[in-house]
Amino acid sequence: MLLEYIAIGVMIAVATLIAFIAIGLGELFGPKKKSAAKDIPYESGIVPYGEGTRRMPVRFYLIAVLFILFDIEVIFFLPWAIAFRQLGLFGLIEMGIFIVILLIGYVYAWKKGALEWE
Repeated sequence: MLLEYIAIGVMIAVATLIAFIAIGLGELFGPKKKSAAKDIPYESGIVPYGEGTRRMPVRFYLIAVLFILFDIEVIFFLPWAIAFRQLGLFGLIEMGIFIVILLIGYVYAWKKGALEWE
């Protein structure tokens, strides 16, 4: 039973070995001379000023989470569409209930102002 897993174990070991070799070669042969010009962050040739990080409004994260949630919900449509003929009327009613629940959630988010962009 465990003999089938030997190939997977060998593959993981080889991949780990290759990763360590690549990192080791980079450390061994890579440049090591530091300078002030190399240590500053570079973006569009503009000299950086102030802190490198800014506080992001929560609205960005809220929109991102809603987008990911919408993508995950859309994934459920594909298996339903493939098995639509076998599911018949029951599958159609269940998907209708699913869509109504999604719409209630999005109307709630819309009314709360989660989708407003300023």
